[in-house]
Amino acid sequence: MHIVVCIKQVPDSAQIRVHPVTNTIMRQGVPTIINPYDLFALEEALQVRDRYGGEVTVLTMGPPMAEQALRKALTHGADRAVLLTDRHFAGSDTLATSYALSQAVAKIGESYGAPDIVFTGKQTIDGDTAQVGPGIAKRLNLQQLTYVTKIVSIDPTSRELMVERHAESGTQMLKSTLPCLITVLEGVNAIRRGSLDDAFRAARSPVLKWGAADAGIGELNKCGLRGSPTVVKRVFAPGPRAEKAMQMDINDKTLAEVAAETVAAIFSRQPVLERKLTSHGNRCEQRGVDFGR
Repeated sequence: MHIVVCIKQVPDSAQIRVHPVTNTIMRQGVPTIINPYDLFALEEALQVRDRYGGEVTVLTMGPPMAEQALRKALTHGADRAVLLTDRHFAGSDTLATSYALSQAVAKIGESYGAPDIVFTGKQTIDGDTAQVGPGIAKRLNLQQLTYVTKIVSIDPTSRELMVERHAESGTQMLKSTLPCLITVLEGVNAIRRGSLDDAFRAARSPVLKWGAADAGIGELNKCGLRGSPTVVKRVFAPGPRAEKAMQMDINDKTLAEVAAETVAAIFSRQPVLERKLTSHGNRCEQRGVDFGR
């Protein structure tokens, strides 16, 4: 099997600061990491390769420094790394990013074999849109399986797979055909530590660097700022709440007393909520609803 994993190098969100005057993100001096959700996608791809054989190609779009993230992916066990970097990609939003990445995935398919599965994380911690994965699937006409928590089985002969997917109503079991694109949730696996051999191999392995022309991207007006309809007007840090949290003394009180005091405190601050709940309770009693069940 040939598997492509799309990753992104992002600033460490724990150390991001917002400029107090310009209200823009201050990236200077902030260390970069592989998007955490993408690490789970990479591990899932490696597990599929280990189980069924094949190769894992890691792809990212970014400045030249994004090569660091690709070499980190190689130390985890990926077989090949491709860096999509070009000034034409600067300022890309999710629409332009999904276009450039989809073209690069298609080029990877022409060079190393059509991918059976494309993996991405469910979203990135800097954008939090969860749009790039589905955008790639749409542009490449791939079956789309989002928020996957487990790959149950893959049948390479029939070209079918079964996955578990997280949904608002619970867990869904989905059956699909290959090729497909899968976005992976966090915590679905234990991310492996690369071996010493993988570390040496990652240091020696070349990282393929593709510009727009190398990736077969002909419509440059769909890339970068020109291809990005999204405009970020302002970035700001939320201010502290003016009202402090209420503290309750629960020493020497039973759970029932704590619950009653908590409800009374909520209703004192939300009188409209109390009236609505009281009205709803009265209607239920009129209809004979038994709250004890």
